[in-house]
Amino acid sequence: MKKDKAIRNAKNFDELLNIQYGEIGEKKRDAFEEAAQYFVISETLKDARKEAHMTQEELANKVGTKKSYISRLENGKCDIQLSTLYRIFEDGLGMRVSLLIG
Repeated sequence: MKKDKAIRNAKNFDELLNIQYGEIGEKKRDAFEEAAQYFVISETLKDARKEAHMTQEELANKVGTKKSYISRLENGKCDIQLSTLYRIFEDGLGMRVSLLIG
């Protein structure tokens, strides 16, 4: 119940994350942050593909991969290399990719 009280008294989202997953740098928090990033990439890919009115198969053919790979990416079920990410978004979907490290 102590955790429930702490959650109710949290003042912002970062505080909630600290309560639920630990501080930044702790193993549980790092795993959560990584999963969250994969989710963002997968949802961004799915939305961009749909906005471009492309099927998974059409996108896969355009960038030289398989439909099943695009599907796994969109469902957050596999890792992606940075070069592949650029190829899918820039060559396949005509979008610019920016990388921010902070």
